[in-house]
Amino acid sequence: MKLSLLSDIHGNLPAFEAVLRDMPEDVEEIVCLGDVVGYGPWPRECVELVQKHCSIVVQGNHDREAVQDPSVYKRNSQAYRGLLHAEEELINADLAWLGSRPQKTEYNEDILLVHSHPEKVDYHVYPRDFAEVARYIDGYRACFLGHSHIQHFEVLNAKLILNPGSVGQPRDGDSRAGYAVVGTESWDLDLRRVEYDIGRVRDKVDEVGFPPEVGERLEEGR
Repeated sequence: MKLSLLSDIHGNLPAFEAVLRDMPEDVEEIVCLGDVVGYGPWPRECVELVQKHCSIVVQGNHDREAVQDPSVYKRNSQAYRGLLHAEEELINADLAWLGSRPQKTEYNEDILLVHSHPEKVDYHVYPRDFAEVARYIDGYRACFLGHSHIQHFEVLNAKLILNPGSVGQPRDGDSRAGYAVVGTESWDLDLRRVEYDIGRVRDKVDEVGFPPEVGERLEEGR
């Protein structure tokens, strides 16, 4: 089984569309590890595409707060404005769908899917933390997670821990959209990066009145 892993789309439609075009033809299922919305100016379109293409969707922190309380990010003007925009743009059914996504779930019983950390909600798992995460996944062969926006993997004690990177807002110094493809039987792994039209995002950011930093940071992958 070829499984494609997406995370942290963050309302970035051009990046998401580029990833979907790039995806290998032998991918059989697509999993989203959360944060469909937030930051980016196309929350509704991204929710619709995720609903259309992804068989499993984990709830990210921005997905949760778009439904519950955008004001928790009031001190972060970029995050707060994106959440308010999502709240305005999404219809009630979309908000209900985001609110109903699980914080974590399983795939084929031996893979743990989570947005941030197996037990610590909203905790940023950076590459240096992967060894610590391994302690929480007894009974699983793999753990796939997002949230840090940094593409990275490690095999620790025969367990694969993988962050496919961010589709819509990479923060690992590479401006290209990131995702991964995994063979769940052979455990072959393909970390992929895709060019997309960042200028289109910056134009839309200006159009909807977001802080300009939302678009500017995409150029540097930060």
